[in-house]
Amino acid sequence: MLMSRRLQVNPHQSSEVRGGDFSSVTGGTKLLSDELIIQVTVDPGGSFLDKMIGLVEGANRQKTPNELALTVLLAGLTLIFMIVIVTLNPMAHFVNGSIGIATLIALLVCLIPTTIGALLSAIGIAGMDRVIRFNVVAKSGKAVEAAGDVNTLILDKTGTITIGNRLASEFLPVSGHKEEELSKQAVLSSLFDETPEGRSVVELGKKKGILETPERNKDAENIEFSADTRMSGINLPDGTIIRKGAVDAIKNYVRKNGGSVPEELDAKAETIAKEGGTPLAVMKNNEIYGLIYLKDIIKPGMRERFDELRKIGIKTVMCTGDNPLTAATIALEAGVDDFIAEAKPEDKMRLIKEEQEAGKLVAMSGDGTNDAPALAQADVGLAMNSGTIAAKEAGNMVDLDSDPTKLIEVVSIGKQLLITRGSITTFSIANDVAKYFAIIPAIFVAMIPQLQWLNIMGLTNPKSAILSALIFNALIIPLLIPLAMKGVRYRPMSATAQLVRNLLVYGIGGIIAPFIGIKIIDVIITALGLANI
Repeated sequence: MLMSRRLQVNPHQSSEVRGGDFSSVTGGTKLLSDELIIQVTVDPGGSFLDKMIGLVEGANRQKTPNELALTVLLAGLTLIFMIVIVTLNPMAHFVNGSIGIATLIALLVCLIPTTIGALLSAIGIAGMDRVIRFNVVAKSGKAVEAAGDVNTLILDKTGTITIGNRLASEFLPVSGHKEEELSKQAVLSSLFDETPEGRSVVELGKKKGILETPERNKDAENIEFSADTRMSGINLPDGTIIRKGAVDAIKNYVRKNGGSVPEELDAKAETIAKEGGTPLAVMKNNEIYGLIYLKDIIKPGMRERFDELRKIGIKTVMCTGDNPLTAATIALEAGVDDFIAEAKPEDKMRLIKEEQEAGKLVAMSGDGTNDAPALAQADVGLAMNSGTIAAKEAGNMVDLDSDPTKLIEVVSIGKQLLITRGSITTFSIANDVAKYFAIIPAIFVAMIPQLQWLNIMGLTNPKSAILSALIFNALIIPLLIPLAMKGVRYRPMSATAQLVRNLLVYGIGGIIAPFIGIKIIDVIITALGLANI
């Protein structure tokens, strides 16, 4: 791991990523320059990462209804044809005839659903190839097919619906303080804060004419943010204490130290929350100066894309750790159908399982380690490329553009894969029906002359019928590979209309094609004198 700057891990700092960088130390890490200080501690109650690993291990991605249906269909057809083949020889003995073992094996090869079985891999590979054109990497063809049946899309807010970095957009003073006073204290509290939010406070202060720098305050004590205090800031050499942090945390701190909370503070904080922002309170020496308005930036085009998802029948649900008021505002602005506020990783998992138990297929978009369990449980786990390694490992797709609404294209491709598979399955079953008329009469006509009328293809003899069917069976699979790779065109229509179309095009076509193909091969075999060998 090449480091161009000094990286220190302070045991008193929060474990969250600083400055928007995703940093980690793993086995085999090589330090090439400067210094790296690491302290490993063990939480008796289990670390956050331990909990996430436990949830991921407990996740179980279910098989989709289409996948189960196809498995049952292929197994059922294979069993039926096995029974047919086994009973043919006793039937032949009953009419004083016999069928050779080679003929029975050839017949089994022709009749079991080899066509769809052989083309399933091609269909899956084609789906993975199509999604990569939209900068989405699918780990399996099954993941793409599952997307075609998705009913519910669950999205993490930060980094998925929003850009991910909340930025300071306004200073709101209270208690008669001027904006310039608040701006100065806010900048001082953020001088050593390397998070995107902290840097944005300093930038906003510069626009307001506040030019404080870390160099001018090098003797100040930096107070890092922690999950316990939920505030950060500095202690100046003259004893001045400056803090910024969550409104309730600052209020509690001020009251605990004998200060008073301005009456308008809660009203202004609520106004910020209603607008979808996050309020941070700023205090100096136990006196609250006002609020910093941190604004979540929603990614462009979200509302339009969610409207498209709604049109194709997909419900969108936003999960966020924000309070309900802020969450409701963001959900309204983004255009999602529903939201869950103050959500924990367990809540996301529970929501997905509830949807799945209701018979729905669920897609999850996320980018953080806390999203990993939900990504592992969802039928389609779409991880953002900008996210953590844990999220990308847990999902079965990775969006290289980090655009959660890319699911629209993935769903369309998934539906095309399902239609292609259904069409080829219909064609395969119809093929078997035609092969019955080609082979069975030809085998029994010598023993039961009355069956001659079933030999509507007029095949030369049983050997010619078996050989023609085998050759046709061997040719039809490579001939269908281009169709499996290109895919049947997806047209939005009802399931009934799609079934009728499949039966008319691929059902009837699957019956006609073998009749023509086997007869042509039979004529060629007979002409070459191979029918009597």
